[in-house]
Amino acid sequence: MCFELVRKDPMKKVLKKVLNTIDVPSDLDSIISINHKSEVVPISVDMTEKGVDEIWQSVLNLYKTGTQPAITLCLRRKGEIILNRSIGHVRGNGPLDTQYSPKTVATPDTPVCLFSASKAVTALLIHMLAEDGSISLLDPVSYYCPEFAQNGKKNITIHQILAHRGGIPGIPSNTPIEILWGSDETWRLLCEAKPISADGDHLAYHAITGGYVLERVLETVTGQNIQEFLDDKIRKPMGMKYFTYGVEKKYLPILAENYMTGPKLGFPVSWAIKRALGGDVETIGQAVSDPRFQEAVIPAGNLVATAEEISRFFQMMRNAGEWNGKKICDPLTIKRSVQEYGSLRIDKTMMMPMRYSAGMMLGGNPLGMWGPMSGSAYGHMGLMNKLCWADEARDISCSLLTTGISFIGHHIPSLVKFVNTVAKNCPRVTEKQKTGAFG
Repeated sequence: MCFELVRKDPMKKVLKKVLNTIDVPSDLDSIISINHKSEVVPISVDMTEKGVDEIWQSVLNLYKTGTQPAITLCLRRKGEIILNRSIGHVRGNGPLDTQYSPKTVATPDTPVCLFSASKAVTALLIHMLAEDGSISLLDPVSYYCPEFAQNGKKNITIHQILAHRGGIPGIPSNTPIEILWGSDETWRLLCEAKPISADGDHLAYHAITGGYVLERVLETVTGQNIQEFLDDKIRKPMGMKYFTYGVEKKYLPILAENYMTGPKLGFPVSWAIKRALGGDVETIGQAVSDPRFQEAVIPAGNLVATAEEISRFFQMMRNAGEWNGKKICDPLTIKRSVQEYGSLRIDKTMMMPMRYSAGMMLGGNPLGMWGPMSGSAYGHMGLMNKLCWADEARDISCSLLTTGISFIGHHIPSLVKFVNTVAKNCPRVTEKQKTGAFG
């Protein structure tokens, strides 16, 4: 359904206001950008033109919901790029913008904040620390950072933090969100916090908190800050332009703007979001547009990358830790990072059934968050609308980056349809054909 604003139709104006959507242009071709040089012929990776067109059409259908001012997509199959495209505006076409607002069209090279999809990258950095013997994931956090032991957290392990079982899913209530710009003050609050559980049996998504804990462990044992470690271990070896926590000031003008979209949220959804993220929806909307957030280092929530770059990262994982002949990490490290930790259970933060590894959101059979028969898939979502994952059985790495922050709304079926369409049109690879980490 298209929510294009027609000024002479007052009902469409009302609907747009209620749903808090953008103006969807009638000429979509004018806001589509395709990197033709990077896209290979579908048949070369055992796909069909029709199947690729169906995947792209599912992206267009998501855009037509009016909840996503911009969408960038990169899909790799068998290591080759099938789709590297964008649609929409980086800025100037938010729900409150007008026809006179200056507009900038998105491109596949547009950097976008990944929000919680950042956790997948931070998690792999921690697994790489374990690979080189700097830490053991089964050690308590307090072994490396004794101050964390306060108020019953002495035995909470690094592995439990990675798997959202660390007992500190949210920052303390009534904490000003500006605290998140400075890691030292946030760390102090987390050290003083009393866990809701300390035995590792309480599954509750750590939206922001876990990243600060992992960052402190990493910096304690390496003597580097997490940005430097990321540069040395992943970003530079893989030739990334962005792929940093936050962005340098010079890139702020081209960083995609995020917009709050969708209907106004009521209880209990608004309560759950505030509990997990430390602020109401309006506060979050203001925070993510604040240059202090955009330039800060928030390991669980503000890695910036293009869709191609985060697809490249998951392709490296799919390649058993290798990229263009360079060893980024050991194949066993990849396998350990995606190994299921606990069976499907209700996450008590998100209040939905989830499967986690120590750092990744896992798919499932016969159905999972990465589509039907996605038991070999792993990845992460960011603020519900950004989806980044790899599927070993289908030999794909995919990233869909959006700029609309809408927790619930009429666009959810289109998001699900996109994931299912990718799964449908990327046939599962036979055992003899498999290559990579688990082939």
